[in-house]
Amino acid sequence: MHTELFETLADPTRRRIVEVLRDGERQVNDIVRQAGIHQSGVSRHLRILHETGFVSVRPDGQRRLYALRAEPFREMESWLAGYRQLWEARLDRFGAALEQNKRRKTNKEPEHE
Repeated sequence: MHTELFETLADPTRRRIVEVLRDGERQVNDIVRQAGIHQSGVSRHLRILHETGFVSVRPDGQRRLYALRAEPFREMESWLAGYRQLWEARLDRFGAALEQNKRRKTNKEPEHE
């Protein structure tokens, strides 16, 4: 399941649409204007985002309003949390090595010519 979520967001056009929707509910014409993508492309990518659960659709009279859903992002965050410890540990070791290197340079006596 995680693979499908990441594959969905791998497309740069879909990421642009997601960025537009971060600010709240939008209708297709607003997304077209803000994302700079043709209407047919926006509609196609919104369908994919809807099918994979990233976007909800709410009818409002003649309009259809699209909004982001939190669930797939929470699922991705949960999956990434398992890797967070790995990279945080590596960053901690890197920071310690930098600090040790800095101390060595500070304690090094100046060279005489």
